[in-house]
Amino acid sequence: MDKILINNMEFYGYHGVLPEENRLGQRFRVTLTLELDLEKAGKTDNLNDTVSYADVYECCKDIVEGKPYQLLEAVAEKITAVVLKRFPPVQRITVQMIKPDPPIRGHYQSVAVEISRGRD
Repeated sequence: MDKILINNMEFYGYHGVLPEENRLGQRFRVTLTLELDLEKAGKTDNLNDTVSYADVYECCKDIVEGKPYQLLEAVAEKITAVVLKRFPPVQRITVQMIKPDPPIRGHYQSVAVEISRGRD
């Protein structure tokens, strides 16, 4: 299966289990891998034969910058459900949801979850 990758989209949201995360907010990075057939788009050079990266970006932005969730897992699930519903050519999606600055003491680059979902 062919893939579209949209890497390291950065948004500001209010997700987390701690009250200060919901009040102050923080940065989130999202990477998507969309699996779909890109052969026709490659031959026709027509946007109607693929998925608009800009539309997928706006979809993610609306979710991450919208309603607060406690868990990264919940935000990732919402993204997978909405993308699969709004973009029928996508057969499978992998979402990597990264929290670069969680309020955890210690030395690390980030925390993240990654989930993959496909059509039933």
